[in-house]
Amino acid sequence: MSRTPSLRTRLLLDVMVPLLITWVLGTVVMVSVAYFFTQRAFDRAMLDDAYVLASRVTLQAGLPVLGMTAGDLSTVLFDQRETEFFSVQHADGRWIAGETGLKAPPDVDQTEVVFTDFRFKGLDLRGVVLERYSPVPLRIIVAVTTRSRSQWLNRLLLYSVLPQMGLLVLLAVWLQRGIRRDLAPLSALQANLERRDAADLMPLPPPLSATREVAALSGAINALLVRVDEGVQAQREFAGNVAHELRTPLAGIRAAAEYGVAQEEPQRWREQLLAVLHSQQRASHLVDQLLALALADEARNSRVLQPVALGALVRELVLQFLPRADKAGVDLGASGLELSVMVLAQPALVEGLLGNLLDNALRYGRPEQGPAVITIDLGLQADEVWLSVTDNGPGIAPGQCEAVRQRGAQGVGGQRLGIGAGLGLAIVDRYAQLMRAEL
Repeated sequence: MSRTPSLRTRLLLDVMVPLLITWVLGTVVMVSVAYFFTQRAFDRAMLDDAYVLASRVTLQAGLPVLGMTAGDLSTVLFDQRETEFFSVQHADGRWIAGETGLKAPPDVDQTEVVFTDFRFKGLDLRGVVLERYSPVPLRIIVAVTTRSRSQWLNRLLLYSVLPQMGLLVLLAVWLQRGIRRDLAPLSALQANLERRDAADLMPLPPPLSATREVAALSGAINALLVRVDEGVQAQREFAGNVAHELRTPLAGIRAAAEYGVAQEEPQRWREQLLAVLHSQQRASHLVDQLLALALADEARNSRVLQPVALGALVRELVLQFLPRADKAGVDLGASGLELSVMVLAQPALVEGLLGNLLDNALRYGRPEQGPAVITIDLGLQADEVWLSVTDNGPGIAPGQCEAVRQRGAQGVGGQRLGIGAGLGLAIVDRYAQLMRAEL
C-alpha cells in the first residue's frame, strides 16, 4: 500500500499542527504571565508585612526593639494556609526579634528590597529582605511557604488547558467532517472516472456542491476529453479516408497487373507497367495529402507559432519545385522573395500550404493553348502579408470557390482529368486557419 497521506489528512494536519503549536505557545505565555503577576501579588503582601515590622522598631535605652505584642504579630503575619516567618536583625546580622536562624542567602545583593527563594526548617520559602536605616541600620526578613501559590498556578494551568484541549478536539472533529464534505465532489469525480470505459469520452457531469477548484478541475478534464475525442475522431477519419480513397488506385494497380500478366506481348507489359506507375503515384500523392490532413488535426491541439522568414522559406520551396515544373514544361517564376518579411507560423505548415497550391497549379493550371505559366508572389501592404500562386489555366468558377475547400470536393479540372481526391484546397484552408491566416 502507498504511504502517501490522503489529501484529507494533509489538510487536517496543515490546519491542526500550526493551531496546536500556537496553542502550546499561547499557553506557555499565559502561564508565564500568570506566574509573574501571582508572584508580584504575593511578594507585595510580604513586602507590606516587612514595612509594618520595620515601622514598629523603636529605640529603648539606645537599643532597637520591636514594639509589637504577640497578638499584634499574629494579626500582621496571619495567613490561613501558609506558614510565615520573620526576623528583625541588625545590618551585620545580629538578632533583634523573630526567628533566630532565619538568615538571608549569602548571594543576596545589598539593596533596599530583594525577593529571593530559599529553604528554612526543611521548607521551601519565598522571602523578602528589606534594608532600613532608621532608627538604626536594620534588616527585616519575611518569608512565606509557597504551597498556596503553587496550588493556584496548578489550578490555573488545569482549568485553562483542559477546556482548550477539549475545544481543540472538537475543532479537529469539526474540521475533519468539513474537509470530508468539501472533498466529497472530488471523490465522486474520481469514482466517475474509474467507472468509465476507455472508449467513453463524453464530458463529465458537473459535480454537485463542488468548490471552485473542483469545478475547474472537472472543466479541465472535460476539455482534455474533448481534445482526446477530437484526436480519436481524426484518427478514425484518417483511417476511413485511407480505406476509402486508396481502394480505387489499389484496385487499378491490381487490375493492371492482372491484365499485364495475362498478356504475352512486351508492349502490353510496358503499357500496364506505366498504368501501375501512374496508379502508384496517385496513391502516393493521396497518402501524402491524407497525412497532411492528419498533421493539421494534430497541430490544432499543439499549435506553436514561431517567427519565420517567409521569403527564404518560399525561395527554398520554389527551388524544390523547379525540376518538376521544367519537366512538365511550365514556366515557374517568383517575385517579392527579396522582401524581409517575418511572420508567426510553422515552417512545416507553410511548406504544406504552398506545396499544395503549387501541386494544384501544376496539375490543373494549364491553358488550352500556349505555354503554362505559374507565378508565386510575396507582398507586404500595411500590416498584412500576402502570398499568392497564380496560373494561366481555366481557373475555378466563382460559385465553386467555397465548395472546393471541402474535403473530397473537386473542381471541373480534376473531374475532367480524373485525378486527385479533392483534398488539396481543404489542406490549404486548414493550414491557413491554424496559422491565423485567411485563404
